[in-house]
Amino acid sequence: MPSSTPSSTPAVGPPDAGAAPATAGDRAGPPLGARSAWHHVPRGQVRRFAALAMAEAPALAEEILREIRREYPHVPVILDDSGEPKSLIGIRRAIEIFVLHLETAEDRPRVHPEVFQDFGRGEGIGGRTLDSLQAIYRLGVRLTWRRLAEIGQRVDIPPPAMYELVDAGYEYLDGLVDQSVRGYAEAAARQAGERLRLQRELVELLLAEHRTRPAAGPHEITAALAERAARIGWPLPAKVAAGVLLRPARQAVAPAVGEGVLLDMEAEQPRMIVPDPAAAGRPDLLRRAMTGWSGAIGPPVPLVDAAKSLRWAEAAVRLMERGLLPAGEVLHCTEHTEALILLQPEELIDDLARRTLAPLAHCGRTHARRLAETLLAWLETRGGAPEVAGRLGVHPQTVRYRLRQIRELWGDEIDDPDRRFELELVLRAQRLRGDLGRPAP
Repeated sequence: MPSSTPSSTPAVGPPDAGAAPATAGDRAGPPLGARSAWHHVPRGQVRRFAALAMAEAPALAEEILREIRREYPHVPVILDDSGEPKSLIGIRRAIEIFVLHLETAEDRPRVHPEVFQDFGRGEGIGGRTLDSLQAIYRLGVRLTWRRLAEIGQRVDIPPPAMYELVDAGYEYLDGLVDQSVRGYAEAAARQAGERLRLQRELVELLLAEHRTRPAAGPHEITAALAERAARIGWPLPAKVAAGVLLRPARQAVAPAVGEGVLLDMEAEQPRMIVPDPAAAGRPDLLRRAMTGWSGAIGPPVPLVDAAKSLRWAEAAVRLMERGLLPAGEVLHCTEHTEALILLQPEELIDDLARRTLAPLAHCGRTHARRLAETLLAWLETRGGAPEVAGRLGVHPQTVRYRLRQIRELWGDEIDDPDRRFELELVLRAQRLRGDLGRPAP
């Protein structure tokens, strides 16, 4: 805020020597403080000063507005219902309120908030900062002080009283700025809320299952997305990845994912749309922003297929909640493709396991597990006993013994490529579930 000391001292003359001495009842009230210099100004002088200032308020307001429009041509002029500029009305009203309080017993003028809150809202809606508005207010105070100083000379207001008038003017300015800040904050909050609403609508449209609407082709879908995206200034990317997040706490603050990434925090499990996931710096930015969060980001897909990426992310989160994928971080589905493919169709995998692993049904549980681990190591390495033994961390002779048992249990079927593929598929799924041990490093 500006200093309360004026840049130049007005040439205020001495009181009228011929005036009658003022009695206590003729003194001005205490609008600027009971012990102030204004308290000792005769009431008649204050009334003359206020009358002259009030008479010149309309012309002064027009002068201020002309100067504002000359120095700040970018400021829009908004008319009220009568066709008069709202800014002119606000300036005139501010001057009149300030002058009127000089004749009252109030310590300071009351600021009428509506007009100046509107000014603040206008700056917020226009996407401007309050800096220019405060500069405009200071310009108005300077011009007003210049005119009041001239009037003070004409009615012989003592210099100390005029200096106090400057202080009061800048204090009054603080009140006007406070009202504008309030209006600005209100407009910013309203705009933020509207942007969030439009962003959620865009996320909903992106994640809609477009295949359920055969009448809408890719071009129609893209056009609808472009129209929604334009409302929030979101450039349509070629590819996106959809994510699902798990809140670290119920009142957790949204992660700072940066511009371009769409977040919908209203859902029980927040959703996210990442444009151009492979863009330079994007993975590192997301990794830092997601510290403390967990969830999954689906594979990159064309824009109109965002729902497919979401399905993979949702599947990964379900596996995380069951303890089948690492928890406590945001996973990328592309790094866990095997688990997502093998653990998703559980009923089919379980049925295939019952059929392909039937020869192990009559073995003890521990022995059956060791045979299954040996069989999987053999299928993965296609090597001899030493290679399989190294993978399992056992003696090669142990492997030879188990491989002979495996051949006895499955017979010639173990040489069938299709059967070997089914066995490896089932056994890899069981290892992902934790039913089989991991290979030795």
